[in-house]
Amino acid sequence: MNILYLEHYAGSREMGMEFRPYYLSREWVRMGHRVTIVAGDYSHLRKSNPEVRQDFQTEEIDGIEYVWLKTGRYSGNGAKRALTMERFVRKLMTRAGWIARKWKPDLVIASSTYPLDTWPAARIARKAGAKYVHEVHDLWPSTLYEVGGMSRKHPFVVLMQIGENSAYRHCDACVSLMPYTLEYMKEHGLREDKWINIQNGVVEEEWTGYESIPQQHRDFFEEHRGQFIVGYFGAHSLSNALDLSLDTAKEMMNRPEGKDIIFVFVGEGVEKERLVRRAKDEEISNAFFLPRVNKAAVPDLLRSFDCVYMNGMPSPLYRFGLCLNKMYDTMMAGVPVLCVFDAPDTLVRQYDCGFQCSPENREDVISAILKLKAMTPEERHAMGERGREAVVREYTYRRLAERFLKETMGDTAG
Repeated sequence: MNILYLEHYAGSREMGMEFRPYYLSREWVRMGHRVTIVAGDYSHLRKSNPEVRQDFQTEEIDGIEYVWLKTGRYSGNGAKRALTMERFVRKLMTRAGWIARKWKPDLVIASSTYPLDTWPAARIARKAGAKYVHEVHDLWPSTLYEVGGMSRKHPFVVLMQIGENSAYRHCDACVSLMPYTLEYMKEHGLREDKWINIQNGVVEEEWTGYESIPQQHRDFFEEHRGQFIVGYFGAHSLSNALDLSLDTAKEMMNRPEGKDIIFVFVGEGVEKERLVRRAKDEEISNAFFLPRVNKAAVPDLLRSFDCVYMNGMPSPLYRFGLCLNKMYDTMMAGVPVLCVFDAPDTLVRQYDCGFQCSPENREDVISAILKLKAMTPEERHAMGERGREAVVREYTYRRLAERFLKETMGDTAG
């Protein structure tokens, strides 16, 4: 089967995020399918971007054909970024017939951070006689007006809403990464039998031959052996609400039962310098900051944590559920998860592999950490193992790739 995957920001293992298109595509290639990813030449999510001299320049990465479009660079979320979206969509629209003839797809996937790609995806699929699947990462335009503060009447928001509604009405199937979007999508035109929830996951092979953490990190964890380590790994940005984590650490210092508990933040980001300064100024002596580690070293890093703390700024969009890469990683590592989000039940509750608390209730968060600390190592291991077993059973990219094709293509998936 020929699969055409349209994802403006798609990356690869070496380039960096977004990883999902790469991981799914690699599995489909291993299953014997031909996969082509069409992406823009620049993404703010990637560690490195390809050098693209002309539109539809091709490159093979791990058996996947990448096709690059020149869309231009941008910073932030202003007009320049909007122009890159316009270029990506326009170039696909104007060459839709040629794309359909050249790649002859049986399945066209519009993997949407923004929903404007629905139009070229539908046109290409129609000309090729292919199925069209709309895959939703983020709920635009809801993100723009519920979080970004834009008016619902702003022309850009109105355009995005038209695109979203069109996608739900005309796709053959809609794959949602978030687990609680069905009712919202039905309100915007999706038929219930088209909705499929396929979340993110892990790549099993990355958990066998993984990279060691740097010597600086090994020395730190050796120095603090015997203490209960509440770990965080990932970006130090506003959306990750690490001030709330520091608030928890500060409060824990005042608890006699919290004297052997430390909070370790691993990563980089625009907020890191300020957070380090805040911890120093307020003498939060149980909070420590370490540099980021390579993605390949995450399995080794997680072995050093007794639990992993993850939270985010309050957002109305969390009502649609969570799909956090670090949650699947932590579960795969067999480490208990402390999920501090106002969201419907997550995998943490579903599989009893940690605690889910509201960021509004600091006492519950502290109580959860103390409960984890009071457990025996065997009890914590059993809790973490429930998460690991769930991921191996349901959330490896091999299984997700199989489910994706089975549930979108039915008997033709083979």
